[in-house]
Amino acid sequence: MAHAMAAEAVVDDMEGVRPTEELPFRQLFQIALYWLGINTIMGGIGVVVQKQVPLFAPGDLQGPAFIFQSVITMLVACLVQPTVGSISDYTISRWGRRKPFIAIGATLDVLFLICIGLSNSYAALVVFLTAVQFSSNFAQGPFQGYIPDLVPQKQVALASALVGVMQTFGFVLGTLVITFGVTSGNYLFPLLFLGLIELATAIGTIVWVREGRSARDRAGRSWLAIARSGWATDILKERSFINLVVSRWFFLAGTNMLLGFYVVFMAQTLHIANADQGLWINLTGGSMALVTMISTIPSARLSDRIGRKPVIYAACVIGAVGLLVLGLAPSMPVFIVGAVALGVATGTFLAVDWALMTDIIPKAASGRYMGISNIATASAGSLAAVIGGAMLFFVGGADRVPEGPRSIYLVGIVLFFLAGFFLRRVDPRPREVRLADEVVVAAA
Repeated sequence: MAHAMAAEAVVDDMEGVRPTEELPFRQLFQIALYWLGINTIMGGIGVVVQKQVPLFAPGDLQGPAFIFQSVITMLVACLVQPTVGSISDYTISRWGRRKPFIAIGATLDVLFLICIGLSNSYAALVVFLTAVQFSSNFAQGPFQGYIPDLVPQKQVALASALVGVMQTFGFVLGTLVITFGVTSGNYLFPLLFLGLIELATAIGTIVWVREGRSARDRAGRSWLAIARSGWATDILKERSFINLVVSRWFFLAGTNMLLGFYVVFMAQTLHIANADQGLWINLTGGSMALVTMISTIPSARLSDRIGRKPVIYAACVIGAVGLLVLGLAPSMPVFIVGAVALGVATGTFLAVDWALMTDIIPKAASGRYMGISNIATASAGSLAAVIGGAMLFFVGGADRVPEGPRSIYLVGIVLFFLAGFFLRRVDPRPREVRLADEVVVAAA
């Protein structure tokens, strides 16, 4: 019986084995490029939230305001990505199964970013932040299927590294552009510019990225049934996948402790004037981005030699050290040293995490599984905001004392240890290799 079940699992998964045809570098680059577009808007929005939420919320409600906004946007992102990703696995269109969703989501992003720029109250800000989470994840869920759809095993580390570079560069580009809004107090045109960057990268993806495997057979099921299947409990059997998602969640929440509160730290802890914040925002983001991109490619190559998990363990340790430095920093130069350490950790992690994730998932349902995996990415910022908001409320208080932002970083160290704990439970073997080994063991 065990032998038959294991053999059946291998047969079922053969529909989704990784492709073997090597891709030209320009195709790998184009697949990764849309991550730049997505992360430009996320980098810009992150700064807008840090500046506008304290402006709209009274001192004693600053922490709860961060928490509420983060929870609402997190729920939308977590629901949309796996659902739409699953639907895209079965979609048949003239553009293929991923591109229609990318086109719709990127177009709506531009509209909702304009609305964020025009928001003049906390309620309006939350509504349109939620809307842009819906539209961006509507595109992102299906898009994430491209790496497992198209990239062969021997190129997956390089593809993962390129994704990491584009995510980092996009986030920093978004931060740099939005500083024009910080200095002028008008976020409309910077946000519109970021939306157009994302739309341009989406168009490039639609035009130049080729389609991979054909759509899955719906077998007569309705689209509602397909959407619901994205949340079917069979996914719980993929224990390595679940543990890697949880590990990713805690790791990215740790990095988001910096990204979500460094502007608040400048103002509340180091008392840097608003006119000077733009300079330090750019220096912090630029320093972190530079070391992230430098560390990405070497980390990917190292993971091919020593394995994915040891590299991620190293990233967890470096990230914890970085948060410790941030929490104790007496000045912005020291703070930037901590940000550099976080950059090394982030680059190391991003280079390897994507490769490991695409190794262990069923390839035929890549839209569904990558959508589920990105719940960790979509909600990590919200987890960081909930923790940070709570620390601002209980430690910072209505007087917004300097210890509030410091406590955020020191408490965040625990997140990296949790990331390492759950990583221990992950079997790093490619899924097809693991299933084949299980057949042999079951037969024996």
